Amino acid sequence: MMTAEALLLPVGDDLYALPMDWVRVVVASPAVTRLVTAPPIVSGLFNLRGQIVALLDTAALLGIGTTGSAAFAVVVDGPHGPVGLATTGLPQRCVLDVPAGESELGGTDGLFQVGDGIAVRLDPGVLLTPERIGGQETRPDLASIAVG
Repeated sequence: MMTAEALLLPVGDDLYALPMDWVRVVVASPAVTRLVTAPPIVSGLFNLRGQIVALLDTAALLGIGTTGSAAFAVVVDGPHGPVGLATTGLPQRCVLDVPAGESELGGTDGLFQVGDGIAVRLDPGVLLTPERIGGQETRPDLASIAVG
């Protein structure tokens, strides 16, 4: 049996597991600036130590609704630079070692038992593609829109 470390991202009542090798930093209560012209998946921008980072609505990215206000942002390195994934609760480290089935959600690659619950493992390589975030013309690093 193969185990893998992950960070559990609470999104509403659901748990999503992000492989630890994708996690850069967790930001509490990010101060988000909304962008009127951004696609619905982009909640806005926030400042991470002088770097402008797009905050993505994790639920919208998965096609399951909206996250709402982000209690935390989990910053990962996307194909165009860092992006934040919005969570509604405190992310927690876990070990994924008990497979519970397959996931039918796009951008995910399995279900795992975590304590008394089930977590859906995210596949960031699929989840963070430009097409999924907002199309060929839209990039997740929207700092150029905010400045110009």
